Amino acid sequence: MRVMGHNALAIAVAAIVFYAIEFVIFGVLIPGDQYMVLTGLNADQGDVARMPYGVIMPILTAIGLSLVIKWRNAAGWMGGVATALLIAVLFAFSTSLYSYVYGGHTLEYLPINLAHFLVCYAAAGAIIGAWK
Repeated sequence: MRVMGHNALAIAVAAIVFYAIEFVIFGVLIPGDQYMVLTGLNADQGDVARMPYGVIMPILTAIGLSLVIKWRNAAGWMGGVATALLIAVLFAFSTSLYSYVYGGHTLEYLPINLAHFLVCYAAAGAIIGAWK
């Protein structure tokens, strides 16, 4: 199903895969107490009630990737991956650096966060590019 020239199913699957990868990284591989130390959070700052809103970011990211992949006229899954990796580094990771420079993220968290962006964006970009 296409919406304004975009494959809605590809966007939905990309968002689900993006969210699933994040869950594995931040919910399974990194224990909660270690994550809090890496990001400079304390127990008072964690609000479990906000967790359901976590699905919004992968949905918006998948929509944005679909737009950029279409604008760039990137061909196939490799075109989607290449485009997504550029966006991951130049926008997502660079924006997250504010939390290191001005916030509580530690130096040890930076490579984890970069890897998270690269894997998630590459997977989403491959799905959207392949189903373009």
